[in-house]
Amino acid sequence: QVQLVESGGGSVQAGGSLRLSCAASEFTVGTYCWGWFRQAPGKEREGVAFINIGGYSIKYNDPVKGRFTISQVNDKKLLYLQMNNLKPEDTAMYYCAAPLDFQTCRLLYSGTWYISPDRASWGQGTQVTVSS
Repeated sequence: QVQLVESGGGSVQAGGSLRLSCAASEFTVGTYCWGWFRQAPGKEREGVAFINIGGYSIKYNDPVKGRFTISQVNDKKLLYLQMNNLKPEDTAMYYCAAPLDFQTCRLLYSGTWYISPDRASWGQGTQVTVSS
C-alpha cells in the first residue's frame, strides 16, 4: 500500500499563504492522478485539487480556483499545494490521496468531489486553520 506523508499545515490569518507537501512512497501501476482532499468538522471529505501523473491535466474545485495551485515533482514522488489568499472557510484537515486510478480520476475531473475512502490511500492529514 502506498504510504503518504503530508506536511506544511498551520495557522494563518485570512489572506495569508501556506504550502502543503505530500511525499509518496511509490507510484503503483495504474495510477492516473493524485491530489488533495479536505475535511472540515462535521462535513464530508471533499476534493480540492488534482493533477495527472503526466502533469498536463489539472482540476480545481471551484472554491479554490485562482487561489490554490497544485504541482508535483514526479521523480521525487512529491506533491504540493500552494494556498494563497486563504479564507476562514478553508479551515480543514487536508489529506493527500493516491494512487487514483483512471475511473476515480474521471469522476473527480467531472466535478464529483466525493469518493469512497477505499478508492485511495490517504496520509495522516495536516491541519490548516485560517482566522478572520
